[in-house]
Amino acid sequence: MIAHLRPAFVLLTGLTVLTGVVYPLAITGLSAVALPRQAGGSLIRAGDTVVGSTLIGQSFTDPKWFHGRPSATSAPDPADSSKTVDAPYNAGNSSGSNLGPLAAKLIDRVKADTEALIAESGATTVPADAVTTSASGLDPDISPAFARLQVKRIAATRGLAPDRIEALIAGSVRGRDLGIFGEPRVNVLELNLALDRLTRS
Repeated sequence: MIAHLRPAFVLLTGLTVLTGVVYPLAITGLSAVALPRQAGGSLIRAGDTVVGSTLIGQSFTDPKWFHGRPSATSAPDPADSSKTVDAPYNAGNSSGSNLGPLAAKLIDRVKADTEALIAESGATTVPADAVTTSASGLDPDISPAFARLQVKRIAATRGLAPDRIEALIAGSVRGRDLGIFGEPRVNVLELNLALDRLTRS
């Protein structure tokens, strides 16, 4: 019996050490050398201070900032832990809304958001990402069209010429990954940091 169990235990121990210790350490070390910024969380710094990551969106609500996509993430209600409250861009609870396309709550929210954006910008159409949540609720990027939709509000709030903000957006657009994957996009946090620098200049 022992003769049969010994190879199984040796194999179990060997594979546990190999796949649970050696392999993760090797991959972690390799990524730290080959892709140090990405391995460190793709952090964004303002001077010496970490202000966020290119991978996780943040909630911007002040009219002087570019706003990200709507977020459906939630958090425990401080008054009653058995309930939740809206907490946009809560990285501790990544989730979509789970509302179907015929849900009255979703339709009403999208309609209200669309009407507000049209009234604010004077546009006749609104890009889909301006009024819909991403699957994670943490999307850090918006379409260039959504960024341009916000120029009028930001220019008025900051006292900047709209063409300067348009140029800032154009210079911040990232193309498709490898030329074929995804859509052109703008990182909201990076754009807001650039906007702050533009305002100070």
